[in-house]
Amino acid sequence: MRILITNAYLDVYAGTQVVVRDLALELRRQGHEPVIYSPRFGPVAAELRDSGIQVTSQLSDVTATPDIIHGQHYPAIEALLRFPSTPAIHVCHTSLIGKGYSEGLAYFPRILRYVAVDDLCRKRIASVPGIPSDRIKIAWNAVDLERYQQRASLPASPVRALVFSNNADNSTHVRAVRKACRQAGLQLDVIGLLSGNPTPDPGAVLGRYDIVFAKARCALEAMAVGNAVVLCDYMGLGTMVSAKNFDGLRPMNFGHGLLVKPLRPELIRAEIERYDPADAAAVCQRVRDDAGMAEATRRWVELYTAVIEEFRGINYSHGDELRAFADYFAQWNYGRRVEWEEEQLRRLRSVPVIGRALTYFARRVLRKWFGVSYIA
Repeated sequence: MRILITNAYLDVYAGTQVVVRDLALELRRQGHEPVIYSPRFGPVAAELRDSGIQVTSQLSDVTATPDIIHGQHYPAIEALLRFPSTPAIHVCHTSLIGKGYSEGLAYFPRILRYVAVDDLCRKRIASVPGIPSDRIKIAWNAVDLERYQQRASLPASPVRALVFSNNADNSTHVRAVRKACRQAGLQLDVIGLLSGNPTPDPGAVLGRYDIVFAKARCALEAMAVGNAVVLCDYMGLGTMVSAKNFDGLRPMNFGHGLLVKPLRPELIRAEIERYDPADAAAVCQRVRDDAGMAEATRRWVELYTAVIEEFRGINYSHGDELRAFADYFAQWNYGRRVEWEEEQLRRLRSVPVIGRALTYFARRVLRKWFGVSYIA
């Protein structure tokens, strides 16, 4: 099967970039032909190319018509317009409206499934006008178990801790976590983009740590290695993941919706004190049994096959597609993006006392993470 995967970015090792890399590599291992389109390149694109996967920033380079489009972000619509006889799925990776412009989530007739990675994303998809409820499904994140090998048993008492987040530095949540770790006698390290310490292969370093502070995909990867994981990021503090609460946390993707407590050192310290090596091992086994990339990819292929078969029986109107694209363009054009960013920065500046600092941080994130801000 020939699968065209789209993503707004293939630059740094973050979020959807890593998801695309792991899925594409596993699709090829299972005998399929993934091709990836993204307007923005970097180390992730280079790694995929070195692995023999076609990566392009020009859809005209994709000379063979794909069987299915695995759409992520706004380039999905470009791919649909380029290949007018190909059906698609669209995957939503965030429920945060602030990242909605990359997602470019909208109704389009040839998108036959809208896939959410958690319950909050499902609710966001359901809120988009025109998307039929029977086209929405959930596919939880998965981990490449070859890349994230299980570590040796955890020590009886923790010694080393890690903040594993691209959002982490002293201006976000590291200061509070560091204070809690110091009180608990733990050595703390930080990896991620904002801290200036990114790593293309976290699986090679996670095994050195006992407790990891992370959320979402990073948390899942740390669990797969066997770390004790505290859900934590700049948005707030969650809980230590345990065998008892795992089933309740996974539908939320261990993500931002669970970070409901303030980032106070005493609360972080309370989660550290829940450290239990045997329980962390049980969580690790659960992830390795249920969240492996190989099985998840087989489920993706089953979905692709069902969508292709369904598409054969549909008579749709090109006029409907043009109207859908007109609606999409009106909502997601560049001018709207600039207006949105200006509004968000105005709101940050209006926050009493810390407004200027928040605005500075927002601009820093835009430039350091995404390489550009849409406004001066």
